[in-house]
Amino acid sequence: MEAAHKLRRAALGSALWTLTAAVTSQAMAQTRDGWPLHGLDLGGRRYSPLTAIDTATVARLEPLWTYRSGVTATFQATPIVTDSTMYVSLPFSGVAALDPRTGRELWRYTHESRSTKLCCGPANRGVAVAGGKVYVGTVDGRLVALDAATGAVVWDVTVAEYRGTTEARSQLRADDPLAQVSATGSTGVGISAAPLVYDGRIFVGIAGVGYGLHPDQGLAVVGVAGQYGRPGLMAAFDARTGRALWRFDVTGPGWEGSFRAVTPDGVPLGREVGRERAEAASTPMRGNSGGGSIYATPVVDPERHLLIFGTGNPSPQMADASRPGDNLHTSSLVALDLRTGKLVWHYQQVPHDRWGYDAASSPVLVDVTHAGKRVPAVAHAGKTGWVYLHDRRNGRLLFKSEAFVPQRNLFTPPRPGEGVVIAPGIAGGANWSPSAFDPGRSLLYVGALHLPTRYIAHEARRPDGSVLQYASTQNTEEAWGTLTAVDLAAAGRLRWQVRTDEPLIGGVLATAGGLVFSGAGKGVFAAFDAGSGRRLWAYQCDAGVNAPPVTYAVGGRQYAGRGRRRERVVRIQARRHGDGVRPADWRSHDPGGTIGGTRTAVRPHFEWVDEPAEIYVQGMGPVSTDYVDSLPKAGR
Repeated sequence: MEAAHKLRRAALGSALWTLTAAVTSQAMAQTRDGWPLHGLDLGGRRYSPLTAIDTATVARLEPLWTYRSGVTATFQATPIVTDSTMYVSLPFSGVAALDPRTGRELWRYTHESRSTKLCCGPANRGVAVAGGKVYVGTVDGRLVALDAATGAVVWDVTVAEYRGTTEARSQLRADDPLAQVSATGSTGVGISAAPLVYDGRIFVGIAGVGYGLHPDQGLAVVGVAGQYGRPGLMAAFDARTGRALWRFDVTGPGWEGSFRAVTPDGVPLGREVGRERAEAASTPMRGNSGGGSIYATPVVDPERHLLIFGTGNPSPQMADASRPGDNLHTSSLVALDLRTGKLVWHYQQVPHDRWGYDAASSPVLVDVTHAGKRVPAVAHAGKTGWVYLHDRRNGRLLFKSEAFVPQRNLFTPPRPGEGVVIAPGIAGGANWSPSAFDPGRSLLYVGALHLPTRYIAHEARRPDGSVLQYASTQNTEEAWGTLTAVDLAAAGRLRWQVRTDEPLIGGVLATAGGLVFSGAGKGVFAAFDAGSGRRLWAYQCDAGVNAPPVTYAVGGRQYAGRGRRRERVVRIQARRHGDGVRPADWRSHDPGGTIGGTRTAVRPHFEWVDEPAEIYVQGMGPVSTDYVDSLPKAGR
């Protein structure tokens, strides 16, 4: 499980800023001024070549407009900006089309769920737009295509349904405090990741399988031994008609694997492999279980026809008594032939995962020089605290970076009684938050969390005298974050790192203006020097900055936006310089120095508040338009 949904209570909000947006891949070069894909390009690099907002001008940002959605729930979406329109998904799978210059709503789609109970919260991470249609995955496991001009439904198909059993508080020991509080979710099926459109196909994955019981108490998660959760699923549909083209189940026959005692990179897992082998013969996997949720948008290698994505933990969550073996292909990086859905390669970061170490964030396609040769590679920032770099042709691990967060008792099994405190904890490391890659510097920028987790093993006596095993997690007092530049040209050495007072979740944006945009904890949205990590500019939001920044250009004006999030709402606000906001208010954290260049502009900012969601836009005078959206994050 991602565990990020719990942070919507731990963090006050998130910010959305609009900066320079341009597409970095050759395939999308014709849409240079927009933000056409969830990761900007097919490789998910989130690197903008626009330069109007740079190290000299970034301090001169001021508000422009605000859009209020009226929706009360978590807000995590990356806006798509194409054909002079912004498309943004809303909590509960709604969609709004906006004028990106003014924030005026052009149309609104409100989704009607067919399920009365959501497995894993209302959050949605974005839409895909192509061929005059807007595509959104929904909380009840559907894929809906809308007319991009009007918002009318063109087609609506079911991706997956859940008919299995799920965890319940009644299964816990009567004296367990977690049995006394309400739950916010449990194993089921939904879609939180943004779909991806490529070559007439729409790709989408499901979440919720292996989710576990989520008591409404901090970052608490409970996994109960038994058969919970259908296999995770990645599927392809015809973008024009919605016809299903292929489906790939994450788990299936042979999921026991080779019973690895160590990770593929050689770290001991503390497994009782002999016991597991003996149990495997008597407890084969049933067809309706497995886990392996997909929490982030895949990336595409067009030359090799590869679709690459990460998968979540096995089911049941943490409690492993009923799932002997490696539990393939959960907690893995997976590459499929995008034409057929056939498995090309996989790399399982954590065999037999007992810690919720999903491969939750989006991979990033990069080209690096390794051992004197230029290699087409894929990088992935893991919950484990390492960046894994692979040859994307075959999945071979090239290297693992230095740890970007502290590691303690890693891969120690949950223990009874007081349990064991492990870092990274169940939230990571790097959670679903996307990284960004600067190809000129060969730096991968990763926002991460330090939230050590106490893992506790339990036994509950059932009325028939049998014993039910389950595992749970507890918060600890430690909680802070890191923003790290990982040098992929130097075997993953950490070039620089900034420690933040609160865990970072939401994502990172890098630009050719020499900037890295990210939240910085305690409601601060900041810009850092891409080469050194020095903070160049910051703005104090009234809620946390918890979503991915993006950037785009429109109408000869540069925009930058930040999203703010508080409990239960997202808003979009906008004001212009002169509306009672002094420039100094927007650079109160600037370290000083000369601010040159033309006036810049900042775009929408999203915030979580106890009222409807909104987007907040800022900016400064006319320049070639750049747009950075940092959207609030919570939920899975």
